[in-house]
Amino acid sequence: MPGAAEQPPESSTVRRTERYAVADLHAVLRLCDSGRLKCSSTTRRPAAATVVEVAAVLAAGDFYRDEPIAAFAWPLLVQAGGLAEISGGRLRLTANGRAALGKPAAGAVRALWRAWLTKGLIDEFSRVENIKGQRTANVLTAPKARHQKVSEALAGQPVGGWIGVDDLFQQMKMTAWSPRVARSESALWKLYLEDPQYGSLGYAGFGEWEILEGRYTLALLFEYAATLGLIDIAYDEPTGARDDYRGNWGADYLGALSRYDGLRAIRLNDLGAYVLGISRSYVPPEPEAPERTLKVLPNLDVVTVGRPGPADLLVLESYTRRTGDHVWTVSRESLLEAAAAGRRPGDFGDFLRARAAQAELPGTLTALLDEVVERASRLTDLGQVRLVECADAALAKLISHDRGLRSLCTLIGERHLAVPLDMEPAFRRALATLGYALPAST
Repeated sequence: MPGAAEQPPESSTVRRTERYAVADLHAVLRLCDSGRLKCSSTTRRPAAATVVEVAAVLAAGDFYRDEPIAAFAWPLLVQAGGLAEISGGRLRLTANGRAALGKPAAGAVRALWRAWLTKGLIDEFSRVENIKGQRTANVLTAPKARHQKVSEALAGQPVGGWIGVDDLFQQMKMTAWSPRVARSESALWKLYLEDPQYGSLGYAGFGEWEILEGRYTLALLFEYAATLGLIDIAYDEPTGARDDYRGNWGADYLGALSRYDGLRAIRLNDLGAYVLGISRSYVPPEPEAPERTLKVLPNLDVVTVGRPGPADLLVLESYTRRTGDHVWTVSRESLLEAAAAGRRPGDFGDFLRARAAQAELPGTLTALLDEVVERASRLTDLGQVRLVECADAALAKLISHDRGLRSLCTLIGERHLAVPLDMEPAFRRALATLGYALPAST
């Protein structure tokens, strides 16, 4: 099999994704927290405006200026990984997503990749739009099986060595790593370029491995593995990058068969080795110190003295109110609103200390942050409950002290019981054993 190289192909754009992916994950979670990302409740795919929003906060931008790849993938990845969910047509952070903002990103990236392999929200091959007929029943294999093959091929590469895409293809074709796309030979006839009759991939030489399995591999590696920072990549513009489809009928007017055709070489990096289970631990690269683009005034104004990045502006918007072109104002109300939404005021203090031009934050702000942190910690949301009223205090006491019921409810006052919603079925069963029934609410 072809070996790995120390250097990527010349003249290609090289993206070392590891550092960017960590920053991008947090930026996308901040966007979800802001409620600005819209996704279809049916397909789970991001809206066009959402793709633009995500692209604007990516640390190094998307891979191409006018062709969304990472900006399309991130909203799907955070959904599949349970870090965000659609509510009212918008992505909202889940409890796990909010927790991920305060934890090392490598663990979250590993969870996202594993979640995508088992329950990815789309078939990546559907993003190769020039190959038609994919929606016909019983044409394509299940994506989960294909995920496993590509992941195995990736795990089979030496950490830190570059391998050309065509060399990778040769490895996959010669081993059990080939991710079969079409269900059968007859299914190939239903896939086509341009015209279902003349452009069918069922004709000899038309449905070659590079066109089906190869393009699928490119899509999964470029759009998901590279976006998550598992692989460094060398790539060119897709137009004219590959000519392996040129002999097909209907290919004459296609500059590229897919948006991923420009991928030239990949390199499994340290983060990828950790995520794939090759390395048992991971030491992230030394983080770059954020630019000190903010000045915090004693009157609780935060003034920009440089050009904060899009992700930093999202944080400012989450804890303050904008009161001028370059001014954001912190108040007790803005911090309490942030705390009520699940954001931690203490994190905002850390954010400002890392980006403020002065050595210390004003005492007025630190005092306010301490006050809000203390106030926010005095109340705890225990979740939704079913409130049950008993006929008298004796019955309420009987139920709340019963061996089978006391762990399923809490006595409130003399005659009321609070039953957590997730415990209600067990509460009703135990109540029946005691000889009582709770009528359904009307």
